[in-house]
Amino acid sequence: MRSNDVFSRMTREQAERFLEELRLQSSTGAAVALSAAANAFKLRPQFLRRQPRARQAEWMRRALSRAASATVAEEVLAEYFLAGHRKLVGELLDAFGVDHEDGELRGENPPCPDSGTLENAVQAFRKGEGRERRDLLLRAFAAQTAISWPELEALLDRGTDVDERG
Repeated sequence: MRSNDVFSRMTREQAERFLEELRLQSSTGAAVALSAAANAFKLRPQFLRRQPRARQAEWMRRALSRAASATVAEEVLAEYFLAGHRKLVGELLDAFGVDHEDGELRGENPPCPDSGTLENAVQAFRKGEGRERRDLLLRAFAAQTAISWPELEALLDRGTDVDERG
């Protein structure tokens, strides 16, 4: 999974909520996301800014879904979570037992927890408030280039059956 895959899985409504929240948390992050959309579709930034918010969000989602946009998509996701949801990131990293400072990894490619610990951490994390945002963070974390946890990707791809067993 790559960061662009996170955006390709978003619905239009999720993309609208994401972009609206990003605007509130980080004008820089929103500008990067919309700039990627303008570049991908060869739109003038002024034209894109005059479009309805729903249309802007759809162009952003489609642009960041492209494989060529994986690096920008990862940057936008990181900005979204670190600018507005740092505490949630810290909660996830603590659940995984990953060394971090205020939600930012210390070092690259931390070792993946054993499968039982990983599965229990994902189940417990998903039970918290804001399920949609928690699922988005799990997918964004799995898609980072700084880690390589195929076990987490497989667990997330299995979907809700993880929750049903707990």
